Amino acid sequence: MENNKKIDDRATIMVTNDDGIEAPGLQALVRVLVSAPHRYRVWVCAPDSEMSAVSHSITWRHALSAKPVQIHGATAFAVSGTPADCTSLGISKELFPSVPDLVLSGINMGSNCGYHIVYSGTVAGAREAFFYGVPSISISYDWVKATSSIDDFTLAAEACLPIINAVVSEIRNKTYPQKCFLNVDLPTNIQNHKGYKLTKQGNSVIKMGWKQVSSDAEGGHMSSAMTNEPSSVASNPDAKAVSQEQLLFKREVRGSKVEDGETDHSSLREGYITVTPLGALTHADIDCQSFFKQWLPTVAERSSSSAL
Repeated sequence: MENNKKIDDRATIMVTNDDGIEAPGLQALVRVLVSAPHRYRVWVCAPDSEMSAVSHSITWRHALSAKPVQIHGATAFAVSGTPADCTSLGISKELFPSVPDLVLSGINMGSNCGYHIVYSGTVAGAREAFFYGVPSISISYDWVKATSSIDDFTLAAEACLPIINAVVSEIRNKTYPQKCFLNVDLPTNIQNHKGYKLTKQGNSVIKMGWKQVSSDAEGGHMSSAMTNEPSSVASNPDAKAVSQEQLLFKREVRGSKVEDGETDHSSLREGYITVTPLGALTHADIDCQSFFKQWLPTVAERSSSSAL
């Protein structure tokens, strides 16, 4: 007897992010995936609130909730955890029936280049999949306030689709590399991008400092948790040393460090869609290796001589 039941051989893509499940970048990416000619099966397992800059933090001491969410064309859950939590749960076969073929994390509102890769929850969502041998890509759009628009996320997703299709093809052919995952950044002027460019992670970073403030909204007044009286810390410099009241500090930008050359940040600024293979292991600079190779044997010698 002939079996008329069709086998669903679509590739499965799981999407997560760090901006939250309602973020326009994730929503645009899912819309493009479900309408693609390949007609991917799309699962979404993303944080129920914003989790930007949480890096690779995970939830350990308490249970997470996973709430079904309606996203057209996809099976979606909003999770009370970090991006790494969401990826881990999504590929565990506890939430979905199988391990996805590919994990996508993004599209993030803001680029993730250089040292900012370390802070990024978006990159961590892809890195967590890599830890468990699941191919993954983190995707970020270089959003600029007053220049970018929500529609740019759709253009960014469409610009990434050829990369996604090609990666899925390599996965199906069992020819995709297992020792890295990809970090993709899209330029602000995505409509006029210069094409794809293979880059390496640079060391660009926005330098941050701290500023003492009187309230969470600068300019207001904070009541002391100890005395229920307005704090006088801001008007009395000596209070820093003796006050038992709560002190408030906010981060502020104090410059940036930018490098030139064939790095992710500089190529993104030139208008390219940067494609950067990443791993989970950090390899120290060769000069540092040389220094500590000579330095370490002397540590025991110094310790012995100081004990005499």
